[in-house]
Amino acid sequence: MPIISDTFSPSLPFKSAHFNTVYRPLFMKDTIEYKRKRITTWDADFIDLDFSLVESKTLVLLIHGLEGSSQSNYMITTSNHLNNIGFDTVCMNLRGCSGEDNSLLETYHSGKTDDVEFVIKHLNSNYNYENIIIIGFSLGGNLTLKFLGEYNNIPSEVKGGIAVSVPVDLTSSQAELNKLKNKIYLNEFLRTMKLKLLQKAEKFPDFQLDKELLFKASKFRHLEKQYTVPVFGFKSSEDYWEKASAKPFIPEIKVPTLLINALDDSFLSKECYPIKEAKSMKNFYLSTPNYGGHVGFISSFSNTENKWLEQRVSKFIHETLGIKP
Repeated sequence: MPIISDTFSPSLPFKSAHFNTVYRPLFMKDTIEYKRKRITTWDADFIDLDFSLVESKTLVLLIHGLEGSSQSNYMITTSNHLNNIGFDTVCMNLRGCSGEDNSLLETYHSGKTDDVEFVIKHLNSNYNYENIIIIGFSLGGNLTLKFLGEYNNIPSEVKGGIAVSVPVDLTSSQAELNKLKNKIYLNEFLRTMKLKLLQKAEKFPDFQLDKELLFKASKFRHLEKQYTVPVFGFKSSEDYWEKASAKPFIPEIKVPTLLINALDDSFLSKECYPIKEAKSMKNFYLSTPNYGGHVGFISSFSNTENKWLEQRVSKFIHETLGIKP
């Protein structure tokens, strides 16, 4: 399919990518009441699922981004919108992100799709939904795209996927994040990740964490060298970036899937806009609005007008997937 020409025209301050990126997490205070269910994984760990149900035959699985959770604003607003138009939702909290440390040393990473597969199988086996749709944001979007292209045994109930603000090429996107323009974001990611690694070191004494190097870490690769690479069995950060990136798996996606990446997203490199794939595939749709920032897509200071992203999601579900409440 050709690239979709979506128009997103925010008011003046929200045309700033940075303003749009930070406004959602800092100033939008939407709320929701979830019903939590904890499921035990195959490796004796747990994953917390937060449901918001309206008695629908369709369930939408939402996956958050790096260091996010079901409480991230984009998860709440999307869940509320989908509930309002008649769909059930369930938010997957990645390991260690639900407000409680998970049981194992291993948590999550950008390419850990076995957890997504496990959750999908659990939902399909334990509930009677006719349709399941996956929506992922940022890192969760990478997991969504990689999962849909990587696995051949996806249940037929999974009708499609939507991914928002996704660094589908980790090698180039991590280099983009290391630039001065993204220093504030990177430092905040590193701050919370460092705290979690310190907690893991206390919990697992055999985990060899160099705390001096940890405190000095200023790039993702510094944490990957101490944690992601050795714990998950990668050869190096470069090996991790290559194997965890969703982009190589996009051509294998069999169900209709939409990727929404704003052109002004400061987290994304030019390699994160898979134009060639969108032009050559029948099941992959690419939307590249000029504005939106990173998981922003806020139009104005009026809360009632800030539904462009949510409405784009429901439009794809209704018109492309052909699914009604």
